[in-house]
Amino acid sequence: MRPRHPLLPNAWLFSDERSEAGIAELASLLPPGSGIVLRHDSMAPGARWRLLRRLMRIARARALTVLLAGSPATARRWGADGVHLRQRDATHAGQAHRLGLLLTMPVHDALEARRARKAGANAVFISPLHPTRSHPGAPVLGRAAWLRLARLSGVQPIALGGMTAARARALSRASGIKPGWAAIDAWSDKREEKAAKRRKRQKRNAVPT
Repeated sequence: MRPRHPLLPNAWLFSDERSEAGIAELASLLPPGSGIVLRHDSMAPGARWRLLRRLMRIARARALTVLLAGSPATARRWGADGVHLRQRDATHAGQAHRLGLLLTMPVHDALEARRARKAGANAVFISPLHPTRSHPGAPVLGRAAWLRLARLSGVQPIALGGMTAARARALSRASGIKPGWAAIDAWSDKREEKAAKRRKRQKRNAVPT
């Protein structure tokens, strides 16, 4: 595999418009040095730009890396650190490289793994490794198929689909590689855990002694 890009985070938040929690709120929970992929494709361009700018302010304070899903030209113009390029847009990979953008691509099968390798992606999000709430009932790769795609892509693999930090550590121990991991639900769950602890503290402090 090619050497890991120096700006490539290990843990990632994938935005999902179906999530009840806003991505900016979830971004504030990320460990410093993590990454964010902003999708939200159905948003009007102006609203999406404003959301990206809000994320970039959080990112600067927390040393986060922010990628915009879409075109390299838009990612560069809006000030993102990189671009998440869909497979259908693989022909724009050269533009991403010329603009000096960090480039990632999604991978779901062998054809997409080869295409990402040819495009010179810095990393690939390979999914789904495990069952995930964002795509209920969807077939999963499982560890063996996931590892085959990781090797075939030839670049830094990032596991997506039902991922948690614990599952990422287990994957690393079993595979002998150091994959990154990305999630939607894991960060939403962390938000709920923090909110539950806060409510418990408030309830305890409200009890007269």
